[in-house]
Amino acid sequence: MATISDVAARAGVSTATVSRTLNGKSTVDPELAARVLEAAEELGYHPNGLARNLRRQETAVLALIISDVENPFFTSIARGVEDLAQVSGYSVVLCNSDENEDKERRYLDVALQERVAGVLLSPTGPATNVTRLRRLGTPVVAVDRPLPGTDCDQVLVDTRRAARQATRHLVANGYRRVACLSGPSGVRTADDRLSGYLDAVGEENAIYRRAEYRAEGARRAAGDLLDQPAPPDALLVANSTMAIGVLEALAARKLRAGRDIGIVSFDDAPWTTLIDPPLTVVAQPAYEIGRVAAQLLLARIADSTREPVTTTLDAQLIDRQSSHR
Repeated sequence: MATISDVAARAGVSTATVSRTLNGKSTVDPELAARVLEAAEELGYHPNGLARNLRRQETAVLALIISDVENPFFTSIARGVEDLAQVSGYSVVLCNSDENEDKERRYLDVALQERVAGVLLSPTGPATNVTRLRRLGTPVVAVDRPLPGTDCDQVLVDTRRAARQATRHLVANGYRRVACLSGPSGVRTADDRLSGYLDAVGEENAIYRRAEYRAEGARRAAGDLLDQPAPPDALLVANSTMAIGVLEALAARKLRAGRDIGIVSFDDAPWTTLIDPPLTVVAQPAYEIGRVAAQLLLARIADSTREPVTTTLDAQLIDRQSSHR
């Protein structure tokens, strides 16, 4: 395993310069800093997270950067992270990227500047957003969405399988024109849910729209589908926030879930059992995602040399009246 002396030798600088660079000091000449970072990456050198924190007197704080703080799914993830972190002596700072790459990048920069012990991230932007954190040895765990091309620990859900199961559930209940309303292209969860739907109906029978993971975008997209000459008789919806927009579109057309159009939505938000009829959902283990992710992050802080772990959890279809005629 490479040492700080190996990095110094490769970059042609002193070990003190390497230390200052990897600790984010602004006093290092930019050219020298670039050589140090390049050498560290080539050698696969990562400072020991726990030892670094102790030397730098970092506070025991974890940063949790989620995609949408208004989405109950992410709120439950945050609760799982915080509960585990608290009993382990850590505090959690919550950041909302709002599905914005630039905002995510700024929060990652803040996490680095504030010397947090580790970062839990529901990625919106590319994996390169976490490159500097990784170079400087700050542990990162991806939640809900993967970080392709990195060796980060990850906690995911097999939503492609869940979407396939939910679509087949609608077909089994007598719906013949099942459509899918998914999230933005390039967002892994949205792509996986659409792929699961396509697995069930086949490309030749596919009816789908993409929209932002928001109620307003879903309302417009659902309205476009419902106003077609041959509208769908059932909808698979990618998350509970979008489901609100879908229900608004149905109400505007005096259509009723179940009777007029079957509905299955991802995520078991608290309100889904309070409407009439109650909403059939694909329940993701959000709290467990957060708890497992926090466990992985704390393990990485304690031992930066351990092999990266990807944990994939299952979702559960909860059958209620909205998917029955």
